[in-house]
Amino acid sequence: MAQQFNPNAQNIKIRYAVLVFLKGSTAPLVLYVNEYMDLYRELSEYMKSNQAVVIEKETEGPLKKVCFASNQIAAVAIQEEQYL
Repeated sequence: MAQQFNPNAQNIKIRYAVLVFLKGSTAPLVLYVNEYMDLYRELSEYMKSNQAVVIEKETEGPLKKVCFASNQIAAVAIQEEQYL
């Protein structure tokens, strides 16, 4: 018998990702890190600065290492995801 979907199941977990929208790109970079709020704040500060710097980060998701210029950030967001 097939197991029915139970929305109250205890095995549903929540993880967070920081989305980085780059100028001229159609899809955001999805960065999985432990300290997602710290990364969000850091990238937000880079957006306020007039100085362009290269940002290099190691992540825990499919993207293991990413590098981009701070002056290319158009927006930053936090995404909550549910997974089993």
